[in-house]
Amino acid sequence: MNWQMHAFDLQQMKTLGLATGILAAAALAGLVVHRILYAVVLGLAHRSGTPLSSILAQRVRGPFRLLLPLLAAMLVVSPLAFPVEVIEFLKHLFSLGIITAISWMFINSVLTGQDLVLSHFDVQVQDNLKAREIHTQITILVKILLVAIMIVTAGTMLMTFDKIRHVGVSILASAGMVGVILGFAAQRSIATVFAGLQIALTQPIRIDDVVIVEGEWGWVEKITLTYVVIKIWDLRRLVVPVTYFLEKPFQNWTRVSASLLGTVFLYVDYAVPVDEVRQELQAILKGSDKWDGQVCGLQVTNCSERTMELRLLMSAADSGRAFDLRCEAREKMLAFLVKNHPGCLPKLRAEVQREEPIPGVPR
Repeated sequence: MNWQMHAFDLQQMKTLGLATGILAAAALAGLVVHRILYAVVLGLAHRSGTPLSSILAQRVRGPFRLLLPLLAAMLVVSPLAFPVEVIEFLKHLFSLGIITAISWMFINSVLTGQDLVLSHFDVQVQDNLKAREIHTQITILVKILLVAIMIVTAGTMLMTFDKIRHVGVSILASAGMVGVILGFAAQRSIATVFAGLQIALTQPIRIDDVVIVEGEWGWVEKITLTYVVIKIWDLRRLVVPVTYFLEKPFQNWTRVSASLLGTVFLYVDYAVPVDEVRQELQAILKGSDKWDGQVCGLQVTNCSERTMELRLLMSAADSGRAFDLRCEAREKMLAFLVKNHPGCLPKLRAEVQREEPIPGVPR
């Protein structure tokens, strides 16, 4: 009897070992097919010479390396001599892996499309208005797509569990009040997400826009569904909720064009020769590589009891050059006045009268 039981156990172990070997061979065959297909696809991508083909081939390599062995194992697991419970467990495990691989493939496809589109729009060029619009839209829309893929993936994986699926159906059917409460609780988050989507479509701000927010001057460095990162001129980062740009006023210096007008105010004496100073401003701007050649002007914009206000107006291609040009014009104009018209700098006038001596009072 013991001998028969031992023989039965040995036969059962051989059967399980054979089934395990077949399962492993199927997975290995899937890897071999993956290597062959990947080599063919990569060769076609290099032959086509398009960047999309090469990028896509690299991005789908990982998902297919996981997907093909799982599919092969799923096809052969049912007739194998495993216990029913083991077969069901393996099918469930393989199903979760296949869902993960497909989700991974969709995510990589979205990222590949993002790279392809953004590669045609360089934000580093001087006139980058259109490029910044595309970068802003694509960045936010890709984030929305990735979140949607992850939600669908998580829901699909949870639906593969019978107990969880039944519990979820019963909760959705009977807990209407809970849904209302959760809706109110998530109202702020949902409003923030829709605000991010609205910014992507209407674009009050774009990537690399020059803005003034909360009194801080900087560039829009990053836009997400919930917040915006402003890179301040001194390299600090200002993190602002995305709803801020829909609810509060702010300055966008590059909303229509990156070109800006810069102003410099000088306060001089009334005796200054305005025409000569105007000619000097033209000479300063013509000799500067920061001036775009568009606007050059000097006007007397105000007078006080002591000084005359001169406004120097100049233009530059972007905010950085405009700031540097203003500093350069201010420094050189002051040097010109000190050297050529020192008497025209602001002065305090006073009139001194000699009083008659008072008898008996020493002076």
